[in-house]
Amino acid sequence: MADDRWVTLRLGTICTKIGSGATPRGGSDVYLDNGPYALVRSQNVHNDGFHYGGLAFIEEKHAAELCNVEVKKDDVLLNITGDSVARCCQVDPSILPARVNQHVAIIRTDPDKLNTQFLRYLIISPEMQARLLSWAGSGGTRNALTKGMIESLEVLVPENVAEQHAIAYILGTLDDKIELNRRMSETLELTARALFKSWFVNFDPVRAKAEGRDTGLPNPFTELFPDRFEDSELGEIPAEWRVVTVGELGEIICGKTPPTADKENYGGNILFITIPDMHNKVFITQAETRLTAKGAETQPNKLLPKHSICVSCIATPGLVVITSEPSHTNQQINSIICNSVTSPYWCYLAMTSIRQKIITGGAGGSATLNLNKAEFSKLQLVRPDNETMQRFHNSVEPIFSRIRSNDLENMALSTIRDTLLPKLTSGKLRVKDAERFIKEKGL
Repeated sequence: MADDRWVTLRLGTICTKIGSGATPRGGSDVYLDNGPYALVRSQNVHNDGFHYGGLAFIEEKHAAELCNVEVKKDDVLLNITGDSVARCCQVDPSILPARVNQHVAIIRTDPDKLNTQFLRYLIISPEMQARLLSWAGSGGTRNALTKGMIESLEVLVPENVAEQHAIAYILGTLDDKIELNRRMSETLELTARALFKSWFVNFDPVRAKAEGRDTGLPNPFTELFPDRFEDSELGEIPAEWRVVTVGELGEIICGKTPPTADKENYGGNILFITIPDMHNKVFITQAETRLTAKGAETQPNKLLPKHSICVSCIATPGLVVITSEPSHTNQQINSIICNSVTSPYWCYLAMTSIRQKIITGGAGGSATLNLNKAEFSKLQLVRPDNETMQRFHNSVEPIFSRIRSNDLENMALSTIRDTLLPKLTSGKLRVKDAERFIKEKGL
């Protein structure tokens, strides 16, 4: 760019809106699963983007009470209280019209002075996150950022807004590719889930054959399925299929945490999976904590090979993931090392299909929040014959392989983005150099 000058701007002087909302009158009782207005809360605002999980909706009359915190396209959203303080993203325009509650601040810039996407990347940079977290922890007992703090925040930016836009575009391109891969994986998983549900939950091919209808499947697949049902302890199931326990699918391993007092057990290359790592995942390709070889050797009988099925059974039961490499877990997770005649992909989908049983401990009542290894092993489900199991595995293996490839590519993209972000937003790396770097990476 022609203009290399960087200038310091104070947000209070170049923003047209800085402010948070409130909980609508009536509190959570007025929240809807769907409605005319979205209500953005702190659980929706993450540094890696806008998350839909837990997104609430409200009626027009409640939105009218919050008309002064209307969210507009390109607005930057900043969490200002609690453990999620300083997390930041831009609003996803697909959720508009929307409002925010008291835990989220809207930052709306004058676009002629500060590019909003550039500001978002600046706020999630390591240096700025450290500054905001320090400010948030300097007051009372609860972490909080005030409106005055946000207004007083000074940011160093290229004076040329076109340069700001160019920096944001480079980082945004990487994020867009990550999001595209994520959505592709989501669609692929839904495809595998639909096939599993049709074959092994609704028993559609068996019902079609029993009723003399076309199964819609190629003959080699149609021939796999029985043409009648028989009674079982789980109700009517396809003839010659079996009711089995989870323990019959393979070896069950309950994880364990190596001694934390010995720091040499941690900081290595071996994934140590905990419940926070399992949310919204199919494969585990990364974890917050890793063990050293020494840490893993303290519990050699807890090592999980690739393609083990991990199921959270304590605190937040019912999450299911597949290991992508040899890993360990903590004691809140029971894992299945599938035997030679059980497809890990079938097992993964089977565990997700009995999530409610896992949550309630198999009792069908209220959540237990604590399902031990013995009780987990006794959970029942319907298992097909080995040939049908293998045909299903072969059908979905390309789907799961692509999901894992997308995850690995996203890891690489995230690393590149996280490397470039602080350098670009501080002026230590020029746009043309970043473009050259990305081109060299084949992106």
